[in-house]
Amino acid sequence: MELIIYEMLYIIGLGLGDERDITLKGLDAVKKCEKVYIEAYTSLLSFGLSTDGLSTLEKLYGKPIILADREMVEEKVDNILLEARGSDVAFLVVGDPFGATTHTDLVVRAKTMMVDVKVVHNASVMNAIGICGLQLYRYGETVSIPFFTETWRPDSFYEKIERNRNLGLHTLCLLDIRVKEPTLESLCRGRKQYEPPRFMTINTAIDQLLEVEQKHGKSAYDEDTNCVGFARLGSEDQMIVAGTMRQLCTVILGNLTLPCHSRQDSSGGRRKC
Repeated sequence: MELIIYEMLYIIGLGLGDERDITLKGLDAVKKCEKVYIEAYTSLLSFGLSTDGLSTLEKLYGKPIILADREMVEEKVDNILLEARGSDVAFLVVGDPFGATTHTDLVVRAKTMMVDVKVVHNASVMNAIGICGLQLYRYGETVSIPFFTETWRPDSFYEKIERNRNLGLHTLCLLDIRVKEPTLESLCRGRKQYEPPRFMTINTAIDQLLEVEQKHGKSAYDEDTNCVGFARLGSEDQMIVAGTMRQLCTVILGNLTLPCHSRQDSSGGRRKC
């Protein structure tokens, strides 16, 4: 009888700070893999995508790292999975592997292609936010705040924040990052050109949230709603600032602003920003 032996796809969480946050189990897996990819569009480590940052990882792992941008992960991931049928392949993810639905889809596709998967977990924003003192079990549905454009201003997050508030729950808002995003004009021409990288600040997120509140007018939150803003959570230079939405609009937390989330306000409701 003929047997087919497949190798392994390792999906490895890197944690939130720098190269030292990988677990020992994760590091062992990386070192035995023939190819190492790092996913680079749902989240970033504190040093971003700089050449120096990647070389720091490569020095620790003892092998080169291939940058997996959005285009590769969404359109060409089958190539990665095919490689994992013949050799061990590592797919590195900032935070925990299941912090983004993209990585859940990757596991499902791997199973469909009969590729064995092993997941190595790590810290995530989803549990690290507990550092501010709000109980994790008091959170409702998490929402994402995307960058608005002149023609695209989605606001589906508003109803979820309102629903969480009515249930007496906090809301965690994950702020948008845009890395290697093709411009609309280039897509129309059929030749991709990319926008410069952008990382949403808490200030921008609050401006957009207040714009949507003004549009709907259901008092889900307002300028006097208390919030807690986080930047570079899990890093040595992390910042955590509490205040009203009005106050946080004037606070500069740095270039890589990550999530922002709610605390109880004076009326007893819990809101999030």
